[in-house]
Amino acid sequence: MTRKNVERTALTEKLGVEIDPELLSLALTHRSFAYENGGIPHNERLEFLGDSVLGQAVTVRLFTRHPDLDEGSLAKRRASVVSTVALAEVARTIGLGDHVRLGRGEILTGGRDKDSILADTMEALIGATFLSAGPDAATDMVLRLVEPLLADPERYGAAMDPKTSLQEIAARLGLAAPAYVVEATGPDHDRRFTATVTTGDVVTTGVGSSKKHAEMAAALTAWRELDARA
Repeated sequence: MTRKNVERTALTEKLGVEIDPELLSLALTHRSFAYENGGIPHNERLEFLGDSVLGQAVTVRLFTRHPDLDEGSLAKRRASVVSTVALAEVARTIGLGDHVRLGRGEILTGGRDKDSILADTMEALIGATFLSAGPDAATDMVLRLVEPLLADPERYGAAMDPKTSLQEIAARLGLAAPAYVVEATGPDHDRRFTATVTTGDVVTTGVGSSKKHAEMAAALTAWRELDARA
């Protein structure tokens, strides 16, 4: 067995499901890698499918587990669990960044730890699981991976609205209001944003495909640091 196969076997063991090797390879292929290798297929179609599977699995679980919650409360909880920031956190727990096939430019700019890339690849893996092992296996995998988020309501607010949560905890700790600086790089069709947020002595960064996503990623990292202090 080659090193690559060993690594991918380790990944599927963490996912707890067998995925067809070709579908797995496709799910791990970012468009930057595809572009640099002759325009081969990439994972965005699988990402589209996985997003739907993820949303349904989380919606049904929340609906059945919380018969006391109204529609608005359920929607807020679902949004926090399926957000880019939350999915990237899930991806980090299984070391997904080490397995993504990226172009050289993305590798050099820290693509293996970008929230947007990790979240998109996570959705692609869900889509690949759906096609390879069926809807039940895909749903089971989703729920195993997001259960820590579902079981920890204290994190819903921060994951859903990290900028507000950061502002609130900074005020509670007597720190200055968070200040953001955002820089954009890359061509217009593939823009990448890096946000830096500062509050007190805490300075964190986040990367995303939009200014909003980058700021949210930076804010959540800062919130985690302040929450640990609090």
